[in-house]
Amino acid sequence: MNQLAFSLIRICRRKVLTAMLLGALTFCAALAAQGETATYTRSEDVIYARKFGTALTLDVFQPQKPNGCSVIFMVSGGFFSSHEGINPTFYQHFLERGYTVFAVVHGSQPRFIIPEIEEDIHRAVRFIRHNAAKYGVDPMKFGITGASAGGHLSLTMGTQGKPGATDAKDPIDRESSEVQAVACFFPPTDFSNWGSQGDDGVGFGTTIQFKPAFGPRSDTAESRKELGREISPLNFLSAKTAPTLIIHGDSDKLVPIYQAHLFEARAKKVGAKFKLVIREGMDHGWPTMLDDTKILADWFDEHLRPTAK
Repeated sequence: MNQLAFSLIRICRRKVLTAMLLGALTFCAALAAQGETATYTRSEDVIYARKFGTALTLDVFQPQKPNGCSVIFMVSGGFFSSHEGINPTFYQHFLERGYTVFAVVHGSQPRFIIPEIEEDIHRAVRFIRHNAAKYGVDPMKFGITGASAGGHLSLTMGTQGKPGATDAKDPIDRESSEVQAVACFFPPTDFSNWGSQGDDGVGFGTTIQFKPAFGPRSDTAESRKELGREISPLNFLSAKTAPTLIIHGDSDKLVPIYQAHLFEARAKKVGAKFKLVIREGMDHGWPTMLDDTKILADWFDEHLRPTAK
């Protein structure tokens, strides 16, 4: 790789980290004013897979009074993930209601690209299902959540969770990666139509700052078109898609509200259960997001434990 390529990667990574930092600062405004109220035990760095010599891990948060259901949290921003991004305060409303929370860290860009990251999440869900009895959860009551890239990965599992391979050598890979409910914040849903019909967002245009996450297939219009189809959850919506909730600000400058409207229209067309909550005047994150996780928890209550209310 030549010096110019290295320089471009450094520039892209700086832009990604800047976007992540801005999002983190938005969250902090809410989190700093509120303490953790839920009582739980935490198991850190549980290895769910190994990838090219690297351990992929998740943290398990078990509430004092578990309800037998799970919330799988995608620790991801700009398709970058780290253990430092795990924030128990953001899970407090789930824990208070008895959900066991699994905070999943995936392989990060630029070393790994979106299709490879998606495979990490399939593996994580299979791992959790395989160990459901160990953690005291029902293997058929999995909710999944995240924000931005984490929201995209949540939608990916909601639309593309699939049965395991019956002949897999590893028993974990024989498990299903399906989830039973999705609730997330401002996710990308259709990279090929980013802010308007035909607006290419496959590591191009508005999303050029995240180009390393899309890999070399984002170099040409032809390969971007193919990749966009593969990584856009909207293209996999069906009547069997897990019930899905999206909360999105209508002034989002990074992931346009258009993305949520596209998903809503397709869900209606195919008969998938979907709800969109719009936050007027809000950008890519807002100070009261922690309060809005109650809405996510309500969605999980409705679809994972309907007798809760």
